[in-house]
Amino acid sequence: MSVAPLYVAAALAEIGGCFAVWAVMRLSAPHWWLVPGFACLTAFAYLLTLVPSDAAGRAFAAYGGVYIAVSLGWLRLVEGTLPDRWDLIGAALSLAGAAVIIFGPRAAA
Repeated sequence: MSVAPLYVAAALAEIGGCFAVWAVMRLSAPHWWLVPGFACLTAFAYLLTLVPSDAAGRAFAAYGGVYIAVSLGWLRLVEGTLPDRWDLIGAALSLAGAAVIIFGPRAAA
């Protein structure tokens, strides 16, 4: 699996897990929502270990940009709120930063 689908899958898992907790705490969802929510958070952590990177911190940093963009997709598709231009500009900047981290040339170790 290439980097982009891994990051998107990890983001969806993390957002789904966090949303389950949000829904229980803020939207009065039933407490059993925490079970699939914690399973999603476990899947998120596992998926990040599959990212080909020489350092966890670099993998996590690049993931942050993808997480921001996928979160705005969640905002639109799940929560029904249209991201505004500032959301989209921020996501574009974050993805540009993630691309620099992922694809930037590295000195040979």
